[in-house]
Amino acid sequence: MIRSSKVALKFGNTGKQSSVAKFVDEYKRVLTLFVNMLWDIEEIPSLLSMEYTSNIDTWLTARAIQCCGKQASGIVRGVRTKQRRRLFIIKKLNKEKKFKQARKLQAIYNKNLVTKPKIDRIECELDSRFVKINLNKENSFDGWITLASFGKKIKLQIPFRRHKHLNRILAEGKIKSGLRIFKDVATFMFDMPEPIVRTEGKVLGIDVGQKTTLSCSDGQQIDRDKHGHTYQSICKKLTRKKKDSVGFKRADKHRTNYLHWCINKLELNGVRRVNLERIKHLRRGKRSSRVMQHWNYAELFDVLGNKLSERGVLVHKVDPTYTSQRCSDCGWVRKGNRKKKQFKCGKCGHTQDADLNASRNISLELSPITTEQRLLHKNRIGFYWLEVGQEPIVPDAQKTCKDKMPCKR
Repeated sequence: MIRSSKVALKFGNTGKQSSVAKFVDEYKRVLTLFVNMLWDIEEIPSLLSMEYTSNIDTWLTARAIQCCGKQASGIVRGVRTKQRRRLFIIKKLNKEKKFKQARKLQAIYNKNLVTKPKIDRIECELDSRFVKINLNKENSFDGWITLASFGKKIKLQIPFRRHKHLNRILAEGKIKSGLRIFKDVATFMFDMPEPIVRTEGKVLGIDVGQKTTLSCSDGQQIDRDKHGHTYQSICKKLTRKKKDSVGFKRADKHRTNYLHWCINKLELNGVRRVNLERIKHLRRGKRSSRVMQHWNYAELFDVLGNKLSERGVLVHKVDPTYTSQRCSDCGWVRKGNRKKKQFKCGKCGHTQDADLNASRNISLELSPITTEQRLLHKNRIGFYWLEVGQEPIVPDAQKTCKDKMPCKR
């Protein structure tokens, strides 16, 4: 398992920062040339020969050009790999006469055409020929990064300071010899030991939302940080910023940092598995508010998934249908049970925070609700959704005449 950790390069003097910026700009220019050169080639080698590298006009050394070509080759091959896999599956489905599934995947393939990758924020990948990392604290700084052999006889020693995340990964894993570098940050890579998968413990259900970011079946709720920010307030701040402006990027970084803070606050001791909602295409084909558009649930699930994999906790995706309308005590499902943040069962009178009630339902192994059952809209009149192996039951007292013999008017 490979993990990464970033450090700031702001502690170097103005001359060093300027030299790093010039190198990054030139590296990106050469990388763009290689991507354009390789884009129309069918079979791309992982290491480029002199046929490609000798045609580049740059002040970078031959080593740096070779390193840049290797990265460009990986970028182009990676972009094409996903589409090739889709084509393979489409052909396989057609051979198996599963034409409907093949048509659906073909539509996805046609919609997601391969486009030339943008490298605006791609970091320069440098190996041990260019980088030397010193983690010994010799003065007020915690370590030094030495950069050399990339052109114009430039050799830079840039100081950095550690942080909690870097110290934790250093204690658990082994640092790799190379790194990724940009104008203002450097990213260290670590070989981490494979986590031991937990086989004992409880199952934790987690419900995600905007007002309360995380609600857990054991009673944990994470919403407001020590500065008073919630996920919803940060999304509202993003709506007031012009896209791609400095303020927007700052607010977007704030959102990411807030998500990491939420995940780090989770108490996972004694948890062997986490049940999460299976959410896909939440806003596709629907109009939504600007605040809702900035609710990046995909990023939340990515950060949470990485955290759980590091701890050896298994992740299970659960269909969220009716989990916010079902009473976690008696199993009664009705649309009117939930009113905003408050849940009150119309059968047994159970009252609880709606998100906590939903998280308890997510933690259970309930029998699945089929699409046919969902389209009947039984949740309007109510039905019992009980434990494993039991079908959803509508009480006889609530069955309408449509469920019985035709009524005589």
